[in-house]
Amino acid sequence: MRPWIRRTLYGIFGATIVVGGLSACGHRHEHHGWNATAEEQAKLRGKVIDRVSSKLELNEAQKQKLGVLADKLQEQRAALKGKTTDPRAEVQALVAGEKFDRARAQALVSEKTAAVSSKSPEVIAAAADFFDGLTPAQQAKVREFMQRRGGWWRG
Repeated sequence: MRPWIRRTLYGIFGATIVVGGLSACGHRHEHHGWNATAEEQAKLRGKVIDRVSSKLELNEAQKQKLGVLADKLQEQRAALKGKTTDPRAEVQALVAGEKFDRARAQALVSEKTAAVSSKSPEVIAAAADFFDGLTPAQQAKVREFMQRRGGWWRG
């Protein structure tokens, strides 16, 4: 496998794990997906940081690293979203004509892949800084959480 493909896949996989882990509670609280306002995003970010901080008993330095990670994830999300106001409409446009619009589909995939590739190193670095800054007991809690399916967010 070519190195850039492997890096892209690792980046997507890593970002998916981190985003899923940190934003899982978004479905339990107010959640507006791609169309959330900056205020709603900030509110959700605060709730996630508070929830993770309480579950892991983070100190202030660790909370700051978690905040940096949340910021990097938000930057990647914004880059992935791009200028799109309705991602569903973009995909629906691919099949709007008589034939599937292959060129538009490829352009869409290329745009999204470039967004993920460009921001992934920052997200990975922030995730690594956060995880490496945890105590062994906190790291064990993170591993345990990842073994369960949404355990922290369900109660």
